[in-house]
Formats: sequence, structure tokens, C-alpha cells
Amino acid sequence: QVQLVESGGGLVQAGGSLRLSCAASGRTFDSNAMGWFRQAPGKEREFVATISRSGGATNYAGSVKGRFTISRDNARNTVYLQMNSLKPEDTAVYYCAGARGMWGTTLRSEYDYWGQGTQVTVSS
Repeated sequence: QVQLVESGGGLVQAGGSLRLSCAASGRTFDSNAMGWFRQAPGKEREFVATISRSGGATNYAGSVKGRFTISRDNARNTVYLQMNSLKPEDTAVYYCAGARGMWGTTLRSEYDYWGQGTQVTVSS
């Protein structure tokens, strides 16, 4: 079993930055890929970014590519999402997720573990 706890969300003006953190506990963190998803009000949860278990491979949704960076520190059992040049359309609850395999994936169905989410609000 894996427990995931997100932090770092908040209110920021358009063009600003936030750094989300996801602390993992309960099993070997570096065995699995990790990902970030988000869900805006009235919309389905969507893929944002994923990182392989070693951190050597990453993938991003087109809407955030070039603005967001996913990283991980396996010694600290933590995955991060650095978000720059934020836009109002980035407003959502952001979820950290642990994948079943060691390579990153964009598919929600490939993630077995989910955090409770952290709210990110970007004002215009």
C-alpha cells in the first residue's frame, strides 16, 4: 500500500509560479513511475505529467509542456511539479498518482495510488 500526500497548492496570479510536492510512504517509492493529474470543476480528471521510476524519462500534456516540470527525489520519497507561467485555465485540483509500472504513462487506468489532491487557483 502507498500513501500519497500533496502540498504546495494555493492562489496565484496569472504568470506566477507554484511548486507542488507529493510525499510518498508505505512501500518502495523508487519502484514505480509517478504522475500528476488535475481536475477542474465540471471536467474529467486529465493527465498533466509523468516521470519514470529513475527520473530519466518524462512526458507532459501539450497544454503544460514548456511551462511545467516534473521531477523526483527518490532519497526523499517525493515527486515535484514546478509550474511556471500559470494561466487561469490551469485552475484545478492537482492529484499525485503512483503508477503500476516503472515507466511513465498518460493513462489514468495505469495508476493504482492517488493522493487527496491540492487546490491550485490562478487569478486573471
